[in-house]
Amino acid sequence: MESGMPLTGGQRALIRESWRRVSSSPEQHGLVLFTRLFDLDPDLLPLFQYNCKQFASPQECLSAPEFLDHIRKVMLVIDAAVSHLENLSCLEDYLCNLGKKHQAVGVKIESFSTVGESLLYMLEKCLGTAFSPEVQEAWSKLYSAVVKAMRRGWDAHPEGD
Repeated sequence: MESGMPLTGGQRALIRESWRRVSSSPEQHGLVLFTRLFDLDPDLLPLFQYNCKQFASPQECLSAPEFLDHIRKVMLVIDAAVSHLENLSCLEDYLCNLGKKHQAVGVKIESFSTVGESLLYMLEKCLGTAFSPEVQEAWSKLYSAVVKAMRRGWDAHPEGD
């Protein structure tokens, strides 16, 4: 899986170091990410339904046990990407299938840019002054590579098929 420009050794080190600080509290930081996501795009809330229950508010969704499980899964995907920085291509099939699953539940490709913004926001809140422009650039490149692989799931099954 190529991201246009591969991550440098320095960027991989920045990602690993910053992720160590975040991964100690994945649920807490995942809540920051998704709270920001719903702030930026409240129209995403209806995509999250469990047992046909529609959430009345982002707060209701964010406190649901099923949604907390989703947060844990998202953080595990990020963890897998960080763990495989030297060989992201080994995650290609997994991420492509993850893209297909997101398409099947109605996620639009455009929403991934909002998720990316929310990821960077969460990192900034967690890392504080350690969230440098270099850290932001490294994470942006990694996220771009992950989304590129997930988009292949859409390309394999265009909407409306």
